[in-house]
Amino acid sequence: MEDIFQNIKSIDTSSLVDRVESNLIALFIEKDFKVGDSIPKELELVQLLGVSRTVVREAMLRLRLMGLVESKKHRGAIITSPDLVSILEKSMNPKILQDETLKEIFEMRLSLEIGMADFIMERVTPDDIKALKLLVKNEPSMSDKMLFQIEHEIAFHGKLYDITRNETMKKFQKLLLPVFDYVHKSGLLRKMPAGRPYVSHQGLVEIIEHGDSEKLRNGMRNHLENHFARLFE
Repeated sequence: MEDIFQNIKSIDTSSLVDRVESNLIALFIEKDFKVGDSIPKELELVQLLGVSRTVVREAMLRLRLMGLVESKKHRGAIITSPDLVSILEKSMNPKILQDETLKEIFEMRLSLEIGMADFIMERVTPDDIKALKLLVKNEPSMSDKMLFQIEHEIAFHGKLYDITRNETMKKFQKLLLPVFDYVHKSGLLRKMPAGRPYVSHQGLVEIIEHGDSEKLRNGMRNHLENHFARLFE
C-alpha cells in the first residue's frame, strides 16, 4: 500500500489561466524576446498553447497588469519593461497591509538608507552639498536630540535619494515614506527612547562633504538609531 501512495503525484491545483500565464513568460524567455519585440497574435497563441481565446486573453491581461506587455497601434502586443515601483504602489497602502508587513517595510527603509552611502559619496556634487546645507539651515538647532519634523525628514532624505542618481531608488523612497510615517505614528513600535543623542542632518552633511563611505554608513546608522531602538529594545 505504501508503494502505491509513493508513486502518486501531487495534483496541480493552479488554474488553466495561471499555467498559460507561466507558459507565455517561459515562451518569451525561450524565444529571447526583448523589450519592443512583437508578441505572436492571439490566434497563434491559441493554436500554440492549445487553449481557448478566453484563456489567452485573461493571461495576456495579467501580463499587461504586470507591465510585461502593452498594446501598440498597428503593432499589436509588444514586450515592455515593467515599472516595478508603479506595480508595488498599487498595493502599498499602509491601511490595508498587515502589521508585520508594515514593520518589515519600515525596516527596509532603514536598511536602504544605510546601504546607499557608497552611491552618495561617489555621485555627490558641490551643488548637492550646497542644497543640503540650505535644507539643514532651517532645521531646529537641537536636532541631534529630537525627532525631526516630518517635512524636514522628507526634504533632507529625499535629497539624499536624489544624490544617488538612481531613479528606481528615488521612486521607491516616495513609495516608502507614507508607510514609514504611518508606522512611526501607529503604535506598532516601542515608544521613542527619551533624550538619546544621535547624528543630526547637519552632522550627515559634514560627513558627506569631508568624510568617506564608511563614515557615512556609520553616521547614517547612528542617525537612525532611535528608530532601530524602537525595533530591538
